[in-house]
Amino acid sequence: MMKIKCLNPIAQIGLNNFDDNYTYTEDLNEADAVLVRSASMHELELPASLLAIARAGAGTNNIPIDRCSEQGIVVFNTPGANANGVKELVLAGMLLASRDITGGINWVAENADNETIAKDMEKAKKKFAGTELKGKTLGVIGMGAIGFRVANAAIALGMNVVGFDPGMPVEYAWNIDRNVVRVNSTDEIFANSDFITIHVPLNPHTKGMLNKEAFAKMKDGVVILNYARDLLVNDADMAEALSSGKVSHYVTDFPNPDVVKMTNVIATPHLGASTAESEDNCAVMAVDQVREYLENGNVINSVNFPACTLGAATKTRICIFHENVPNIISSFSAVFGQKGINIADMVSKTRGDYAYSMFDVDANGQLDAASVKAEVSAVAGVKGVRIIEK
Repeated sequence: MMKIKCLNPIAQIGLNNFDDNYTYTEDLNEADAVLVRSASMHELELPASLLAIARAGAGTNNIPIDRCSEQGIVVFNTPGANANGVKELVLAGMLLASRDITGGINWVAENADNETIAKDMEKAKKKFAGTELKGKTLGVIGMGAIGFRVANAAIALGMNVVGFDPGMPVEYAWNIDRNVVRVNSTDEIFANSDFITIHVPLNPHTKGMLNKEAFAKMKDGVVILNYARDLLVNDADMAEALSSGKVSHYVTDFPNPDVVKMTNVIATPHLGASTAESEDNCAVMAVDQVREYLENGNVINSVNFPACTLGAATKTRICIFHENVPNIISSFSAVFGQKGINIADMVSKTRGDYAYSMFDVDANGQLDAASVKAEVSAVAGVKGVRIIEK
């Protein structure tokens, strides 16, 4: 019986995908896998028995990835599950920035008791005039699951779209509208865009990427949209850019004490994935990935393990997460040979400093799982070993 710990409420449509071989626990120390949304796990002591963590969402900043890798815990996310919800909010953000819709709504609320509101609004509405999106240029930085959808939707609205992503996955490239112009640098995005939207992960290379140097390369009056991660934007530099008019509006889903005090900020309280559909999609994907790993050892959409599959486990399967170093596979083979274990099939994939290897084996009913696990675990560079017996 596998035990699942939910650190946040997870949509029931996803939990329904667990069968009778799974149960829930409140005790992290006895959990085989964790499902999480926004709860921070950095301060938690992760038990040695924990096999997997699945984030029902794309970002994993709330999970101690390095520590998980050292303990051989696979961390999943659900890229694309909330992509349509975020895409629609980006479109709403562009409309809110180009038309003073909020100002108009506030004016109506303030004049709720005005007997002549129908007459007075014809004069007042001049204050809320804006511009149309059609014909404007949108720059998209990051053409992944969300970025390419935003680009395609903007084309449908009559916008010109330029996109930048040096590592764009093939599955997304095939779906990009042919009218989207791919450029070779963010500088080309900065120089040509009336609106700029960012859809990249937060890492040391992207942190603060929208800063005073970047703003200096942009057109005057540009609109910046950030529905990706708070720290992609340097707040102090943004405040200066807004004050000078270099940036006309900053639209963000990540309000903080500094941002909410800036002029011409349109902020929403992290609503990007807050749709019933997104939450359902994330839950289903997270649960399915956990089951696939726990039952078959296959890894799909992990942020620390390489993608690696060997189909359904019909034989005994030995799964090893280890450092990406020379000759380590031969060390595993030596252990198997000494134990009389024949390798029927195998796959090994790498990701940076780490690798993941799976072996389907024939042991003629003689497999001593505890002994094999102990000897493989003793090989230098091994971070985690699982044996799935069939």
